[in-house]
Amino acid sequence: MPLIPEEPQIHESAQGPRVTPAAGRTAPTPRPVPGPRPAAPARPGRPGPVRPMPAQRATRDPAAAKPGPPAPTATPQIQLIPASADGALDAAEEAVDLLLESGRAPGDVLVITTGELHPWAAHELSFGEASYWAQHDARDDVFYADASSASRAAARPVVVAAVNGGSDAAVAAALPLALGRADALLIVCGDPKQINSVLGAGV
Repeated sequence: MPLIPEEPQIHESAQGPRVTPAAGRTAPTPRPVPGPRPAAPARPGRPGPVRPMPAQRATRDPAAAKPGPPAPTATPQIQLIPASADGALDAAEEAVDLLLESGRAPGDVLVITTGELHPWAAHELSFGEASYWAQHDARDDVFYADASSASRAAARPVVVAAVNGGSDAAVAAALPLALGRADALLIVCGDPKQINSVLGAGV
């Protein structure tokens, strides 16, 4: 069944009911609210302006960080963003920006390119593969990988695949690999006809 192009959408969780102190009880003394966190620094050589850290990630509940029982395995959702090979990388960057602005943690996102390396990956690899993959293992930022090396990357909740070139055989190998690395959502940016020919029959 062919994929229907759509934009990635992230819905914010609804806020719970507001609790007010019961009559006759003294309201607890409010704790001081910490000031806003400074903007996340850009890595050396990373293109684009410094992106402020979304407020949703300013604090994290320690209790929520405790690992729970493993979730049942499910097929990730697939979303298609139509783009030319020249525009696929820009479309992928816009998708990443949308994910971060909606509250997705940077370490949840893996970007795979089928053609030219993303500028960040090219810059980091200039310092050696050990340093590059150490940042992958740290999982504290978006990680960019070439399709030829993506098999080494660990699965993440969201994978963004930019079909920005490469042979048909390379694309045919990269997209199933990207799907296998996505726990919840795969966003594919590229030519819909080419993408459907690879993934359409399997979803």
